[in-house]
Amino acid sequence: MSEPRILPTREGYDRWAANYDTMGNWLLALEEPEVDRALGDVAGLDLLDVGAGTGRHAIRLAEQGARVTAVDFSEEMLAKARKKPGAERVRWMTHDVAEPLPFADRSFPRVLSALVLEHISPALLPRFFGDLGRVATADGRVVVTAMHPAMFLKGISANFHDEEGEIRPRSYVATLADYVMGAIDAGLRIVRLSEHSVDDTLASRYERSRKLLGWPALVVMTLAPSAR
Repeated sequence: MSEPRILPTREGYDRWAANYDTMGNWLLALEEPEVDRALGDVAGLDLLDVGAGTGRHAIRLAEQGARVTAVDFSEEMLAKARKKPGAERVRWMTHDVAEPLPFADRSFPRVLSALVLEHISPALLPRFFGDLGRVATADGRVVVTAMHPAMFLKGISANFHDEEGEIRPRSYVATLADYVMGAIDAGLRIVRLSEHSVDDTLASRYERSRKLLGWPALVVMTLAPSAR
């Protein structure tokens, strides 16, 4: 078996855009209901989706009544998002999260960043978390999801296959402590931290996940600005 090809993160996601929504990704299925639980009722709220990809959360949350602004640095992923039914409800912007978010302080009662953390160097996590907290309102909520760092112990990171074989957008090995301390060092308060594993129900729907039955696969962090 050939080794995975590692691509710069943006290039990797530009290439992944073609089949991102059709590959039957079990991690997305595990994550989506947890995002809804963590965000709560979003109707009537301004919501920022940081690293929105093909709009899998942004469009759904806009249908729930949120006023969604969605940012991503992959033009190809955003192109897919803009073609989906309901995309007209979302404000789409191209932006690299390695740079400060182009929004005023305290702009959004809800801030979401889904499955982005593994693509950020651990040294830069406090800055990233700090920017999420900066744009959240004082009484707002920041929800961050990540592939569980335990997945790295299995040699797993974000990946897909194309005609050239397995492709992996650049990821950074981190620990759960890196994520927790990144948030704390940024001045955020951890409201809730949960870890989620593959169970029999998920494995019955996505056979590829069965090899990870019982293994930690997802982390969900609910955070609040320290000024609340």
